[in-house]
Amino acid sequence: MAISIDEIKRLRELTGVGMTDAKKALEEAGGDFDAALKEMRKKGLTKAEKRGEREARQGLVGTYNHDGRIGVVVELNCETDFVARNEIFQDLVKDVAMHIAASNPQYVSSEDIPAEAREAKKQELLASDALKGKPAEMADKIVEGQLGKYFAELCLLDQPFIKNPDQTVGDYVKDHNARLGENILVRRFHRIALGEK
Repeated sequence: MAISIDEIKRLRELTGVGMTDAKKALEEAGGDFDAALKEMRKKGLTKAEKRGEREARQGLVGTYNHDGRIGVVVELNCETDFVARNEIFQDLVKDVAMHIAASNPQYVSSEDIPAEAREAKKQELLASDALKGKPAEMADKIVEGQLGKYFAELCLLDQPFIKNPDQTVGDYVKDHNARLGENILVRRFHRIALGEK
């Protein structure tokens, strides 16, 4: 089956791989673009996870202002100034800032949740009427699931990305790790809404 050069270029653009790798992926997928893209992302994310241990000290502080009512400042880091000046990285910073404005996360990731906040929510859930009469072991499992779901809604990297709810913000950032070939991380953010404390 003949693979069109346009499909190869499109796959290359979306994944950041070379032309040969893009063509090979399309051939292995029998010309199915979506299957090739999925496979390339898996490979790219594996490499990106290995990059996660490398130090990211460069980057950008980006801002987003929504109608003069919501303002966001976000810091994203990468490994080199070269990538920080790249348009793809700059667009990522804008997208993350826009997502923060829309979704109002409280933490970057689950590691940032204070132990006291986690424990307070756990006790609240354990005391709920829905768990009365359930065995302690079962109640603990139910509460752990509820805690995971509750805090996933508050953690930026676990939230469904506003431009593509099929992927999380964390996965969107990892896609950019793979595309740009560097460790990229969201360091911190601050969101201000008019009239809120």
